[in-house]
Amino acid sequence: MFAQQILNGLVVGSVYALFALGFTLVFGVQNILNLAHGALFMVGAFVGLYAVTLVDLPLVVALLLSILAAGCIGVLLDFFAFRPLRKRRGGEFPAIMSSIGANLILISIAQQISQAQVSGFPFGTFPIVIYNFLGLRITLQQIAILCCVMLFTTVLLLIIYRTSFGRQARAVAVNERTALLFGVNPSQVYALTFFIAGGLAGAAGFIIGLAFNSVHFLMGEPLLLRGFVVVILGGMGSVVGSLVAGLTLGIIQTMSVFYFSSQISDIIIFSLLFLILLIRPTGFFKGLRQDVRVGRN
Repeated sequence: MFAQQILNGLVVGSVYALFALGFTLVFGVQNILNLAHGALFMVGAFVGLYAVTLVDLPLVVALLLSILAAGCIGVLLDFFAFRPLRKRRGGEFPAIMSSIGANLILISIAQQISQAQVSGFPFGTFPIVIYNFLGLRITLQQIAILCCVMLFTTVLLLIIYRTSFGRQARAVAVNERTALLFGVNPSQVYALTFFIAGGLAGAAGFIIGLAFNSVHFLMGEPLLLRGFVVVILGGMGSVVGSLVAGLTLGIIQTMSVFYFSSQISDIIIFSLLFLILLIRPTGFFKGLRQDVRVGRN
């Protein structure tokens, strides 16, 4: 039973990590907290739901549409909510307030479209297949979730550390003006960063909506708080840290719910956050800015 809860925790934590990857990417490059990230998560879930229920598209196509839609909205958020503030050197607090306003707008639109109803995927949308391996009960859906998260994380790491865009993004993260002198276009870097971050949030929203068969306009808000914890524990701006912290958080939550209760789970999680901030305020891994400073290419 203990091993089964570890497995369940890894599945839950992998979704936390996928959600937090985009969150930490935006912070790592732009040094702002995009509190509209939960709304992008919700957008991905709704787009995937309507693609399956209204248009009858395959799940893979619906997932791609969720990524594309949430990514494009992320770019629009950057253009309307953050770029004007960057031009005016508005600082972090105005950016946070702007993201809160964008979050409320997206939630209100989703509330009107969905009529504040909780929607779900048709029964059997994802095949219900259960495997028994070494005494563990694992479903095909859990395997698919873990594989998707590993795939998205690997692709993101390759983009950041093995592509020209990744080098430009890490240069902008350290010093925008210096990067500009070397021919980097910060506006393009910010736009693509928001597209990638939004796409990851959209993918996480579709996966969660399908896994729990529940899609509603407020579904991104609780996860935003958990994602914030993951980002802090892993290290602000660290992709690997978000993955490790997300998996750890998922295991802690699953184990505490199983042995205690959901209320105790929240106490344990946020107490852990408080203790780690006292011991290591920057988290356990280095972010994008530190990666550049130590000379990574």
